[in-house]
Amino acid sequence: MPYDQHQQPVTAVQLNHTNVYATDQRLSAEFIAEVLGLKVSAPAGPFLPVDLGNGVTLDYYEKRDEPIQAQHYAFLVPDDQFDAMIARLDAIRVTYYADPRLTDAGRINHLFGGRGAYFTDPDGHVMEIITRPYIRR
Repeated sequence: MPYDQHQQPVTAVQLNHTNVYATDQRLSAEFIAEVLGLKVSAPAGPFLPVDLGNGVTLDYYEKRDEPIQAQHYAFLVPDDQFDAMIARLDAIRVTYYADPRLTDAGRINHLFGGRGAYFTDPDGHVMEIITRPYIRR
């Protein structure tokens, strides 16, 4: 990628991208894009990116030679899109949960004055959608 001399300098540490291991990168990238109402971008080398719209991409990388270690990914989503995301999970018959232990099925939580839910992707990664950021002290 060529250098853009007019690009603004970075003044704070920011997450730019993260790799998400998947046994089928197309299936997994399309899954999260469908749930979040996003699009899968064109492949970039061995990666299949999903642009989150805030300068961060999930770069799906196919890894078939060893088991996938499940990770947790939390997405801060607009409140007015939350119901549509839950509806998309229902439509594709993916169970969502109110808790990170995945025991309170079919329910959402109301932490920090917002709404949230957990679900798993095709490789067992625990995905979370929240409408309010967690309070850190």
